[in-house]
Amino acid sequence: MNWSRLGTTLAAMLLVAGNAVAQQAGQMPEQPLTGTLKKIKATGTITLGHRESSIPFSYLDNRAQPIGYAMDLCMKIVDAVKTQLAMPDLEVRVQPVTSSNRIPLLKNGTIDLECGSTTNSRGRQQQVAFGPTYFLINVSAAVKKSSGIDSIAQLDGRTVSTTSGTTSVPLLRAHQRGREVRVKEIYGKDHAEAFLLMAEDRAAAFVMDDILLAGQIANAKKPDLYKILPESLREEPYSMMLRKDDPQFKTLVDKAVGDVMRSGEIYAIYDKWFVQPIPPRRLNLHFPLKESLRKAFLEPNDNGI
Repeated sequence: MNWSRLGTTLAAMLLVAGNAVAQQAGQMPEQPLTGTLKKIKATGTITLGHRESSIPFSYLDNRAQPIGYAMDLCMKIVDAVKTQLAMPDLEVRVQPVTSSNRIPLLKNGTIDLECGSTTNSRGRQQQVAFGPTYFLINVSAAVKKSSGIDSIAQLDGRTVSTTSGTTSVPLLRAHQRGREVRVKEIYGKDHAEAFLLMAEDRAAAFVMDDILLAGQIANAKKPDLYKILPESLREEPYSMMLRKDDPQFKTLVDKAVGDVMRSGEIYAIYDKWFVQPIPPRRLNLHFPLKESLRKAFLEPNDNGI
């Protein structure tokens, strides 16, 4: 009898039987790790990219620690990574990012997941991937109430501020072409700086996403001095960013965030940041859930615009 051949045959049979049992139990045979999950397993760390002034999505508290709606959702992803990789003591690092450097830092591996206020656009999808939509915004403008400005058209011939690296600039230019509104643009490195340009009268308006405008106004020394114009340039979806062509990590992100949405847990997280006082100054944005976002929670998707 060829004992070597018999041993090989028995080993193969046991492998097939083991896979069959795993499949019957609703489990798939383990696949080799790739992409971000492989990197996390090898280094023992995951690095989250965060913003410093994107209230209430991702910003610094009075201890200079990143907090916010997007950070809470990203920590749900971290929990899923810990479970899948059996790494309960996984080290979580944080790295500040800006509108200009968030994509380069993700692509070069400095960060593994971007947790901020980033629009999921088809243009960006050429470079990165996105998780499920977790917020929907309208691009508009904040102005001083004393300015007499009530519409985008009244910005013709004026200077406006916006944040470098955001989608607001191309949208404003498209709006200018459509309605012959010509403006001079100046840029802040982040939302706080761009708002300050308007607050100090170096710009007549700050063009940005409505919820970020609301956050900056609420955080201002005298919030009653400002208002948001009722016009919208476009509705845009926010999502967390991850590296492109990384199917294992994308599947984990989609499931982790999708589970939070389908279970209804997302509503408590939303209320925590948009309709209740938030740290560090106990501001309340009074920004109730829109029906369009409720639908996105019921049917999680990563559709870009």
